[in-house]
Amino acid sequence: MRILSTVFVFIMCVLLIGCSGGPEVSGRSLKSANKSVARIKDRLPTEKRIEFEVSYWTLRDSIRDRDEFLDTVGGKNVEELIVLGKEVFQQRKDSGFKDYEQYSSWDQMIAKFTQQRIDQNKRKKPDPRDEGNSVLYKL
Repeated sequence: MRILSTVFVFIMCVLLIGCSGGPEVSGRSLKSANKSVARIKDRLPTEKRIEFEVSYWTLRDSIRDRDEFLDTVGGKNVEELIVLGKEVFQQRKDSGFKDYEQYSSWDQMIAKFTQQRIDQNKRKKPDPRDEGNSVLYKL
């Protein structure tokens, strides 16, 4: 009986790990792709997160057909998606895409977006309602 319960726990652990969804973008539907992107980006450091988000949305903007887009991003991990985003950036830059004229390279564009994100976070003012909320007790 003890062996049976151990095997059952092992099988449940394997199923939970296998079904949790890895660090790959789901290509089943746009909704599942967006959810998996949100889940993945929350686990990335800031610079990698921005590069990942920009790559994903650059691909979405360049591939208008839903099924083709899902086939392109489905099953891709962070690094593969960033490589695809860089390729689209370079293709658009070479073809004279107006929005990319101001950037000399992918890295310069990502650095600008990273700085903008940092500046946005600095501007956030603390909520005045939080002043009275403290976990410290006065004894």
